[in-house]
Amino acid sequence: MFSIEHEFDASVITLVDEGAAPLQEDVVIEAFEECIVVRQFDARLGEMRDITLSMTQLRDLAAALNLPEGVYTSVPRGPNGTARP
Repeated sequence: MFSIEHEFDASVITLVDEGAAPLQEDVVIEAFEECIVVRQFDARLGEMRDITLSMTQLRDLAAALNLPEGVYTSVPRGPNGTARP
């Protein structure tokens, strides 16, 4: 299950683990204009843990989920979707 909320400066997605035990803590993703922040509660430390990805890192991650094993270089794209020099 997941939820999406649109706040003033970010879109917030919450992913809830509904699978078989052992279940993981909820994952909260905050999408800002310049970066993505992924948060999850760490029960061992009793605190939230954050990972911040640039928009380029997020694009590379999305591409990597659909590619076979290997090393790749992404091609920067302009606003209209064409490759930048």
